[in-house]
Amino acid sequence: MERNVGGYDRIARFVLGPLLVVLVAAAFGGYVTIASGLFGAAILWAALLVGAVLIVTATTQICPLNSMLGINTYRGQSESAGSDAETEAGGERPT
Repeated sequence: MERNVGGYDRIARFVLGPLLVVLVAAAFGGYVTIASGLFGAAILWAALLVGAVLIVTATTQICPLNSMLGINTYRGQSESAGSDAETEAGGERPT
């Protein structure tokens, strides 16, 4: 897959992801009360999942949801631009 997460999008994911994980850890530790019962547990597990996904997508700079929606905030060169550009132009790859 091609990188599609960069800039402020990546920064926001690096901030919100760990923040959600810490909030869930505090809730499981009893320091913060989100909601009680089964509904509260579902909210905590969902927040933990979202936080983990945000951390992983910020680290790898690849987000499948961005890809499906056609969103690309990554400003760098694509991964295959340097190696395939010569062969498409008719040149040979260096050996």
